Amino acid sequence: MAEIKIAAVKRAGVYSPNHIGNDTAILNIVSEQLRKRGCEVSVYSEEQLCAGAVSEPVVINMCREQASIKTLQRMEDDGRLVINSGYGIENCTRERMTRILVGSGIPFPESITVGTDEAVRQRLTDAGMNKCWIKRGDYYTMHKEDVSYVRHPEEAQEVLQEYFLRGIKRAVISRHLEGDLIKFYGIAGTGFFYWFYPFVNDHSKYGYERVNGSARGTEFDIASLRAICGKAAETLDVMIYGGDCVVAPDGTIRIIDFNDWPSFAPCRADAATHIAKAIMAAIRQHTESKRPER
Repeated sequence: MAEIKIAAVKRAGVYSPNHIGNDTAILNIVSEQLRKRGCEVSVYSEEQLCAGAVSEPVVINMCREQASIKTLQRMEDDGRLVINSGYGIENCTRERMTRILVGSGIPFPESITVGTDEAVRQRLTDAGMNKCWIKRGDYYTMHKEDVSYVRHPEEAQEVLQEYFLRGIKRAVISRHLEGDLIKFYGIAGTGFFYWFYPFVNDHSKYGYERVNGSARGTEFDIASLRAICGKAAETLDVMIYGGDCVVAPDGTIRIIDFNDWPSFAPCRADAATHIAKAIMAAIRQHTESKRPER
Protein backbone atom coordinates (compact mmCIF):
# COMPACT_ATOMS: atom_id res chain seq x y z
CA MET A 1 0.00 0.00 0.00
CA ALA A 2 1.25 3.46 -0.85
CA GLU A 3 2.56 5.41 2.11
CA ILE A 4 1.23 8.78 1.01
CA LYS A 5 -2.51 9.13 0.50
CA ILE A 6 -3.68 12.13 -1.47
CA ALA A 7 -7.14 13.44 -2.30
CA ALA A 8 -7.41 15.28 -5.63
CA VAL A 9 -10.53 17.46 -5.76
CA LYS A 10 -11.87 18.50 -9.17
CA ARG A 11 -13.21 21.97 -9.91
CA ALA A 12 -16.99 22.21 -10.17
CA GLY A 13 -17.98 22.63 -13.81
CA VAL A 14 -19.67 25.99 -13.27
CA TYR A 15 -16.26 27.46 -12.41
CA SER A 16 -14.61 26.09 -15.57
CA PRO A 17 -16.46 28.09 -18.25
CA ASN A 18 -15.33 26.81 -21.66
CA HIS A 19 -12.45 24.98 -19.95
CA ILE A 20 -13.97 21.93 -18.21
CA GLY A 21 -11.88 19.53 -20.28
CA ASN A 22 -8.65 21.46 -19.76
CA ASP A 23 -9.15 21.82 -16.01
CA THR A 24 -9.94 18.11 -15.68
CA ALA A 25 -6.93 17.16 -17.78
CA ILE A 26 -4.32 18.97 -15.68
CA LEU A 27 -5.60 17.48 -12.42
CA ASN A 28 -5.72 13.98 -13.94
CA ILE A 29 -2.16 14.22 -15.28
CA VAL A 30 -0.82 15.53 -11.97
CA SER A 31 -2.62 12.72 -10.15
CA GLU A 32 -1.02 10.15 -12.45
CA GLN A 33 2.41 11.73 -11.93
CA LEU A 34 1.95 11.42 -8.18
CA ARG A 35 0.90 7.78 -8.50
CA LYS A 36 4.12 7.09 -10.40
CA ARG A 37 5.96 8.55 -7.41
CA GLY A 38 4.38 6.00 -5.08
CA CYS A 39 1.35 7.95 -3.87
CA GLU A 40 -2.20 6.68 -3.59
CA VAL A 41 -4.41 9.31 -5.21
CA SER A 42 -8.21 9.32 -5.08
CA VAL A 43 -10.23 11.83 -7.10
CA TYR A 44 -13.26 13.61 -5.62
CA SER A 45 -15.76 16.27 -6.61
CA GLU A 46 -16.29 19.47 -4.65
CA GLU A 47 -19.66 18.07 -3.58
CA GLN A 48 -17.97 14.99 -2.11
CA LEU A 49 -15.44 17.18 -0.34
CA CYS A 50 -18.17 19.23 1.36
CA ALA A 51 -20.06 16.03 2.24
CA GLY A 52 -17.10 14.80 4.30
CA ALA A 53 -15.91 12.07 1.94
CA VAL A 54 -12.27 13.21 1.98
CA SER A 55 -10.15 11.71 4.78
CA GLU A 56 -6.69 11.80 3.21
CA PRO A 57 -3.99 13.81 5.04
CA VAL A 58 -2.96 15.58 1.80
CA VAL A 59 -5.49 17.42 -0.37
CA ILE A 60 -4.66 18.89 -3.77
CA ASN A 61 -7.52 20.79 -5.29
CA MET A 62 -8.94 23.15 -7.89
CA CYS A 63 -11.89 24.19 -5.72
CA ARG A 64 -13.91 27.39 -6.15
CA GLU A 65 -17.21 26.82 -4.27
CA GLN A 66 -17.48 28.93 -1.12
CA ALA A 67 -18.43 25.86 0.93
CA SER A 68 -15.43 23.99 -0.48
CA ILE A 69 -13.06 26.82 0.41
CA LYS A 70 -14.31 26.88 4.00
CA THR A 71 -13.93 23.09 4.19
CA LEU A 72 -10.33 23.34 2.94
CA GLN A 73 -9.56 26.04 5.49
CA ARG A 74 -10.85 23.83 8.32
CA MET A 75 -8.70 20.99 7.05
CA GLU A 76 -5.63 23.23 7.07
CA ASP A 77 -6.41 24.42 10.57
CA ASP A 78 -6.61 20.76 11.64
CA GLY A 79 -3.11 20.12 10.32
CA ARG A 80 -3.71 18.65 6.87
CA LEU A 81 -1.60 19.74 3.90
CA VAL A 82 -3.82 21.55 1.37
CA ILE A 83 -2.57 22.70 -2.05
CA ASN A 84 -3.62 25.30 -3.10
CA SER A 85 -4.39 26.65 0.34
CA GLY A 86 -8.04 27.40 0.99
CA TYR A 87 -6.94 30.78 2.31
CA GLY A 88 -4.99 31.42 -0.88
CA ILE A 89 -7.96 30.48 -3.05
CA GLU A 90 -10.13 32.89 -1.10
CA ASN A 91 -7.50 35.60 -1.63
CA CYS A 92 -7.98 35.24 -5.39
CA THR A 93 -11.60 36.39 -5.31
CA ARG A 94 -11.69 39.67 -7.21
CA GLU A 95 -12.21 42.35 -4.59
CA ARG A 96 -9.94 40.67 -2.06
CA MET A 97 -7.22 40.09 -4.65
CA THR A 98 -7.34 43.71 -5.79
CA ARG A 99 -7.05 45.00 -2.25
CA ILE A 100 -4.16 42.66 -1.39
CA LEU A 101 -2.12 43.28 -4.55
CA VAL A 102 -2.56 47.05 -4.48
CA GLY A 103 -1.84 47.15 -0.76
CA SER A 104 1.34 45.14 -1.27
CA GLY A 105 2.70 47.46 -3.92
CA ILE A 106 2.41 44.94 -6.75
CA PRO A 107 1.91 46.70 -10.12
CA PHE A 108 -1.83 46.74 -10.82
CA PRO A 109 -4.20 49.04 -12.73
CA GLU A 110 -5.88 51.93 -10.93
CA SER A 111 -9.03 50.37 -9.46
CA ILE A 112 -12.00 51.14 -7.28
CA THR A 113 -14.34 48.73 -5.50
CA VAL A 114 -17.99 49.71 -5.36
CA GLY A 115 -21.43 48.50 -4.48
CA THR A 116 -23.41 47.80 -7.64
CA ASP A 117 -26.16 50.11 -6.38
CA GLU A 118 -23.78 53.09 -6.22
CA ALA A 119 -23.63 56.06 -8.61
CA VAL A 120 -20.16 56.01 -10.18
CA ARG A 121 -20.36 58.24 -13.26
CA GLN A 122 -18.98 61.36 -11.62
CA ARG A 123 -16.34 59.43 -9.72
CA LEU A 124 -15.04 57.85 -12.92
CA THR A 125 -15.23 61.16 -14.79
CA ASP A 126 -13.24 62.93 -12.08
CA ALA A 127 -10.60 60.17 -12.19
CA GLY A 128 -10.42 60.31 -15.98
CA MET A 129 -11.35 56.63 -16.14
CA ASN A 130 -13.20 56.31 -19.42
CA LYS A 131 -12.22 52.92 -20.80
CA CYS A 132 -12.64 50.49 -17.91
CA TRP A 133 -13.16 46.88 -16.98
CA ILE A 134 -15.97 46.01 -14.59
CA LYS A 135 -15.67 42.65 -12.85
CA ARG A 136 -17.84 41.04 -10.21
CA GLY A 137 -16.04 41.57 -6.93
CA ASP A 138 -17.70 39.04 -4.68
CA TYR A 139 -16.51 35.87 -6.35
CA TYR A 140 -15.00 34.19 -9.40
CA THR A 141 -16.03 34.65 -13.01
CA MET A 142 -18.65 32.08 -13.95
CA HIS A 143 -20.29 33.75 -16.96
CA LYS A 144 -19.11 36.02 -19.75
CA GLU A 145 -21.26 38.79 -18.28
CA ASP A 146 -19.24 38.72 -15.03
CA VAL A 147 -16.54 40.74 -16.81
CA SER A 148 -17.45 43.79 -18.91
CA TYR A 149 -15.42 46.24 -20.98
CA VAL A 150 -16.89 49.77 -21.08
CA ARG A 151 -15.83 52.86 -23.03
CA HIS A 152 -17.20 55.71 -20.91
CA PRO A 153 -18.65 56.37 -17.42
CA GLU A 154 -22.26 56.34 -18.63
CA GLU A 155 -21.83 52.82 -19.99
CA ALA A 156 -20.13 51.81 -16.75
CA GLN A 157 -23.15 52.94 -14.78
CA GLU A 158 -25.49 50.93 -17.01
CA VAL A 159 -23.39 47.78 -16.62
CA LEU A 160 -23.22 48.24 -12.88
CA GLN A 161 -27.01 48.43 -12.78
CA GLU A 162 -27.19 45.17 -14.73
CA TYR A 163 -24.90 43.55 -12.16
CA PHE A 164 -27.19 44.78 -9.40
CA LEU A 165 -30.26 43.30 -11.10
CA ARG A 166 -28.40 39.98 -11.43
CA GLY A 167 -27.86 39.92 -7.65
CA ILE A 168 -24.16 40.81 -7.72
CA LYS A 169 -23.58 43.20 -4.83
CA ARG A 170 -19.93 44.22 -5.30
CA ALA A 171 -17.78 45.06 -8.32
CA VAL A 172 -14.23 46.10 -9.10
CA ILE A 173 -13.73 48.79 -11.74
CA SER A 174 -10.22 48.96 -13.20
CA ARG A 175 -8.73 51.37 -15.69
CA HIS A 176 -8.16 49.79 -19.10
CA LEU A 177 -4.47 49.46 -19.92
CA GLU A 178 -3.22 49.84 -23.48
CA GLY A 179 -0.45 47.46 -24.47
CA ASP A 180 0.43 43.83 -25.13
CA LEU A 181 -1.72 41.34 -23.25
CA ILE A 182 0.27 38.41 -21.81
CA LYS A 183 -0.92 35.25 -20.10
CA PHE A 184 1.39 33.58 -17.59
CA TYR A 185 1.60 30.35 -15.59
CA GLY A 186 3.85 29.56 -12.64
CA ILE A 187 4.54 27.10 -9.84
CA ALA A 188 6.09 28.53 -6.68
CA GLY A 189 9.26 26.87 -5.45
CA THR A 190 10.20 25.57 -8.90
CA GLY A 191 11.87 26.97 -11.97
CA PHE A 192 8.69 26.65 -13.97
CA PHE A 193 7.32 29.83 -15.56
CA TYR A 194 5.57 30.09 -18.91
CA TRP A 195 4.16 33.09 -20.75
CA PHE A 196 2.63 33.76 -24.15
CA TYR A 197 0.44 36.16 -26.11
CA PRO A 198 -3.12 34.71 -25.92
CA PHE A 199 -4.47 36.70 -28.89
CA VAL A 200 -1.73 35.42 -31.19
CA ASN A 201 -2.25 31.85 -29.97
CA ASP A 202 -6.07 32.09 -30.14
CA HIS A 203 -6.32 31.16 -26.45
CA SER A 204 -9.48 32.65 -25.01
CA LYS A 205 -12.51 31.95 -22.84
CA TYR A 206 -14.68 34.86 -23.86
CA GLY A 207 -12.83 36.75 -26.58
CA TYR A 208 -11.88 39.73 -24.40
CA GLU A 209 -8.35 39.53 -25.77
CA ARG A 210 -9.65 41.32 -28.88
CA VAL A 211 -9.88 44.56 -26.89
CA ASN A 212 -6.08 44.86 -26.65
CA GLY A 213 -5.66 43.19 -30.02
CA SER A 214 -2.60 41.55 -31.49
CA ALA A 215 0.59 42.05 -29.49
CA ARG A 216 3.18 44.42 -30.92
CA GLY A 217 6.00 42.52 -29.30
CA THR A 218 7.02 45.38 -27.02
CA GLU A 219 10.31 44.59 -25.33
CA PHE A 220 10.12 43.96 -21.59
CA ASP A 221 12.19 42.43 -18.80
CA ILE A 222 11.17 38.78 -18.51
CA ALA A 223 12.99 38.46 -15.17
CA SER A 224 10.89 41.35 -13.89
CA LEU A 225 7.71 39.64 -15.10
CA ARG A 226 8.67 36.47 -13.23
CA ALA A 227 9.52 38.42 -10.11
CA ILE A 228 6.23 40.36 -10.13
CA CYS A 229 4.19 37.20 -10.62
CA GLY A 230 6.19 35.33 -7.98
CA LYS A 231 5.67 38.12 -5.47
CA ALA A 232 1.94 38.12 -6.21
CA ALA A 233 1.77 34.35 -5.68
CA GLU A 234 3.62 34.62 -2.38
CA THR A 235 1.49 37.54 -1.20
CA LEU A 236 -1.76 35.76 -2.08
CA ASP A 237 -0.48 32.42 -0.68
CA VAL A 238 -0.96 30.47 -3.91
CA MET A 239 1.54 27.81 -5.00
CA ILE A 240 0.05 26.87 -8.39
CA TYR A 241 -1.02 29.95 -10.30
CA GLY A 242 -1.69 31.77 -13.55
CA GLY A 243 -3.02 35.08 -14.73
CA ASP A 244 -2.78 37.97 -17.13
CA CYS A 245 -0.73 41.13 -17.37
CA VAL A 246 -0.34 44.03 -19.76
CA VAL A 247 3.00 45.32 -21.04
CA ALA A 248 2.69 49.04 -21.75
CA PRO A 249 4.44 50.64 -24.77
CA ASP A 250 7.27 51.73 -22.44
CA GLY A 251 7.77 48.15 -21.17
CA THR A 252 6.02 48.67 -17.82
CA ILE A 253 4.34 45.48 -16.56
CA ARG A 254 1.09 45.36 -14.59
CA ILE A 255 -0.89 42.33 -13.46
CA ILE A 256 -4.57 42.58 -14.37
CA ASP A 257 -5.75 39.14 -13.23
CA PHE A 258 -4.43 36.34 -11.00
CA ASN A 259 -5.88 32.84 -10.64
CA ASP A 260 -5.34 29.79 -8.45
CA TRP A 261 -4.52 26.58 -10.33
CA PRO A 262 -5.34 27.35 -13.99
CA SER A 263 -5.57 24.77 -16.76
CA PHE A 264 -1.99 25.20 -18.10
CA ALA A 265 -3.48 24.19 -21.46
CA PRO A 266 -0.57 25.36 -23.69
CA CYS A 267 2.09 23.73 -21.49
CA ARG A 268 0.18 21.03 -19.63
CA ALA A 269 2.63 18.10 -19.73
CA ASP A 270 5.64 20.13 -18.56
CA ALA A 271 3.58 21.95 -15.93
CA ALA A 272 2.16 18.69 -14.54
CA THR A 273 5.66 17.31 -13.94
CA HIS A 274 6.70 20.44 -12.05
CA ILE A 275 3.44 20.53 -10.07
CA ALA A 276 3.93 16.92 -8.97
CA LYS A 277 7.52 17.66 -7.90
CA ALA A 278 6.38 20.75 -5.98
CA ILE A 279 3.66 18.75 -4.22
CA MET A 280 6.13 16.01 -3.21
CA ALA A 281 8.52 18.64 -1.86
CA ALA A 282 5.69 20.25 0.11
CA ILE A 283 4.72 16.85 1.55
CA ARG A 284 8.28 16.22 2.70
CA GLN A 285 8.49 19.66 4.29
CA HIS A 286 5.11 19.23 5.96
CA THR A 287 6.09 15.82 7.32
CA GLU A 288 9.39 17.14 8.68
CA SER A 289 7.68 20.05 10.41
CA LYS A 290 5.36 17.67 12.29
CA ARG A 291 8.12 15.39 13.60
CA PRO A 292 8.91 15.96 17.30
CA GLU A 293 12.38 17.22 18.12
CA ARG A 294 14.74 14.66 19.65
